[in-house]
Amino acid sequence: MRICLVYDCLFPHTVGGAERWYRSLAERLVADGHEVTYLTLRQWDRGESPGLPDVDVRSVGPRMSLYAPSGRRRILPPLIFGAGVLRFLWRHGRRFDAVHTASFPYFSVLGAAMARGRSGYGLVVDWHEVWMREYWEEYLGRIGGVLGWQVQRLCARVPQRAFCFSDLHAGRLHELGLNGGVTVLSGEYDGAASAPNTPMTAESLVVFAGRMIPEKRAAALVDAVAAARLTIPDLRASIIGDGPERALVLDRVADLGLQGVIEVPGFIDADEVQATLARALCLLLPSRREGYGLVVVEAASHGTPSIVVAGPDNAAVELIGEGENGFVASSVSADELAELIVRIHEQGASLREATARWFDKNASRLSIASSLDAVSQAYLAERIAAS
Repeated sequence: MRICLVYDCLFPHTVGGAERWYRSLAERLVADGHEVTYLTLRQWDRGESPGLPDVDVRSVGPRMSLYAPSGRRRILPPLIFGAGVLRFLWRHGRRFDAVHTASFPYFSVLGAAMARGRSGYGLVVDWHEVWMREYWEEYLGRIGGVLGWQVQRLCARVPQRAFCFSDLHAGRLHELGLNGGVTVLSGEYDGAASAPNTPMTAESLVVFAGRMIPEKRAAALVDAVAAARLTIPDLRASIIGDGPERALVLDRVADLGLQGVIEVPGFIDADEVQATLARALCLLLPSRREGYGLVVVEAASHGTPSIVVAGPDNAAVELIGEGENGFVASSVSADELAELIVRIHEQGASLREATARWFDKNASRLSIASSLDAVSQAYLAERIAAS
């Protein structure tokens, strides 16, 4: 089939769970014999290849800064991207059997929906997250938040085949008035199908990996490690990633005199991230908002347990088997997070082996291959419905 993927970012030019999902999806679809086009904003230098072999990558908008200094998404890039998607699909949409887009940043959904009447392709939409109205207002202010929530609701009411990556957001999508069916995909992992029989012996190392935006609360790791060091004196940490909160993290490290204990290397090579996770005592993901939490699965694939924090917008808790592959903290307080770090340290190899067993037991449903089966069926069903 001829598939058009639509997302304004492309891994590794930008780094995140959704970026990795669409790159993996594109590569797997090509490997399965499909013809794939990828619409995005340009994120590479002019004259250079976007670096996605055998995929027709089209930039439908210029290179732009997606984030404001605060870490919030800027409004202009989604508008320009949505207009570029509409323009491209209006001209070339008839060549595709299905258009598969992320719900966010929303205007691309509206653009694809507007062009569909002319082109007749099936529309598939991934809803990585569905934000409540209260969160929209916190994110954009009262007026902007109401408008954002209304645009999100409008996108849900476009006829579509929807995918979510958690039960949390699938439920919210129904409440929003979804016009179509929704399937929960539990698999985004594109690595080894089994954990090592004997996980690597853990170093006294706590790891965070992700974009440093306010919602990720990376600075909470600094205080948690400081508290845990009262019991584990040789405990260290690596806070991997970049973003507007990185300066805050560095300041907190300096305030507590932990420069030789906590490293903040920025974004590093993907293989190095995996090597760091493999030797870590645990992954600490204090985020308040996650649509999935892929890094939890990646940690478990090495036998490394995770700590996540309960919250109304955090779907990563769905990936934790309490006491099997980690723990769910009730709050982001340093004392509670430190207590869980110490508990993982005390359980040692037994918890790492349990985490490896948890991964092996769940590897099939967590793999991207399982999700691709459902996605391919949706393409076929949408093509038939559109014909």
